[in-house]
Amino acid sequence: MIRDLEKVAGKLVHEEAHRLIIIDTTLRDGEQSAGVAFSHKEKMTIARKLDGLGVDIIEAGIPVMGKSEQKVIYEMLSANLHADILTWNRMCIKDIEATLVTGATHAHISVPVSDIQIRHKLRTTRTELITTYKKVLDYARSHNLEVSIGAEDASRADESFLIDIYAIAISYGVKRIRYADTLSVLDPFSAYERIQELTQGLAQHFNITPSLLSQTLGIDFHGHNDFGLGTANALGAFKAGARIISCSVNGLGERAGNTPLEEIVMALSHMEGSVTSIDMKKIMEVSKLVELYSGRTLQASKPIVGDMVFSHEAGIHVDGLIKDRRNYTYLDPAILGREHHMVMGKHFGKYKRIN
Repeated sequence: MIRDLEKVAGKLVHEEAHRLIIIDTTLRDGEQSAGVAFSHKEKMTIARKLDGLGVDIIEAGIPVMGKSEQKVIYEMLSANLHADILTWNRMCIKDIEATLVTGATHAHISVPVSDIQIRHKLRTTRTELITTYKKVLDYARSHNLEVSIGAEDASRADESFLIDIYAIAISYGVKRIRYADTLSVLDPFSAYERIQELTQGLAQHFNITPSLLSQTLGIDFHGHNDFGLGTANALGAFKAGARIISCSVNGLGERAGNTPLEEIVMALSHMEGSVTSIDMKKIMEVSKLVELYSGRTLQASKPIVGDMVFSHEAGIHVDGLIKDRRNYTYLDPAILGREHHMVMGKHFGKYKRIN
């Protein structure tokens, strides 16, 4: 079994311990935001900008939605982008057939794993789900697709059943698994604990060390932001060993959104010294583009990309910045191609007379 696991070693095998892999889901989960619908041209423009930004994997859409979705994914695949193009699929052969129409070679399959979703959404049993699951994996493998498996609603699933779902995927040669906190159930501490428990559980299942498992299997954390913890939860998951983070530009996504790409990249870079392929000076350009196309106006105080996050009015802060910017700077705006701004106002104090 150890030899089998070594054979499934993928993109992360020789990466540095703190290498961060970004899966951007702006064009899939982002577009699922209520009222958001990108045109064909907009999706292509965003895809090219994400590629230029340095995103590792672009989750491009859901082919089974129809011909227009299939056409734009086909065009992305033909655009010679550096990023891998990933399709998102439900656990059914119909979805995989739609992916094959696009010419995609990378397919993500989402598997509902909580009992509430198994019983009340799929209206089936765990045993029947596993039977269907294996049939879909067989079909995908027979068509030479490189598959990743996502456990939908993983944070509400029975841990032993979750391990079984992932173990089946690994036995089929899957190189990347996703832990989806679909309903934003976790906090940063439980996110850390769940990923740690997952790694230990799978290592025990295959009778290998967690270290070897982490070298041969990519763990992807997909979080949501219902309690404003999208970035914090991803940070916790990363510290526990999830070296792949699913995120979206500006946090665009279902309900309150997803882990914001710009936040997790900057946080891990500064707090964990993570290495990433993201060109940080291009973050603002991509953020503004997605803001425009989505019609979702950002708050001025939105971390990293908000218009006012490097603006200062309080005289104490202005005085400190003038004396030495390090007094009130940890995140240097220059990294993003931005700069500090002084704002005249009530709290400006003696600096009101400064031109």
